[in-house]
Amino acid sequence: METVNHKYSSPSARDEILPKFGFGQRVRLLKEIRNDGTFPFAKIGDTLMKAGSEGYVRDMGDFLQVIRVYEVEFIEEGKVYGCREEELEDADEDYESDVEEELRWIREHRAAKAQS
Repeated sequence: METVNHKYSSPSARDEILPKFGFGQRVRLLKEIRNDGTFPFAKIGDTLMKAGSEGYVRDMGDFLQVIRVYEVEFIEEGKVYGCREEELEDADEDYESDVEEELRWIREHRAAKAQS
């Protein structure tokens, strides 16, 4: 029996395998966000956020189990919207995830212990 990959049953080719952004990370919109019908307080097609707006990742999830969506809080505007990975870029050059920070600490601790 042949396995058929349905176009909606596999991960989005646009998303990275691992999340590109972490919780609390500052991100910037690469393009404006328009209402696709999922935001009830604006007309479909209305611009919700302009390109270049910056916010912070509050949460992440999957839409239809295949499309990664980041919940981004735009603090200055007082708004929270779901954004796709390809709509965002890192806005904080100094961001270090909790995992990276812990791994760095472990390496430094082990190196110091090895020298003593």
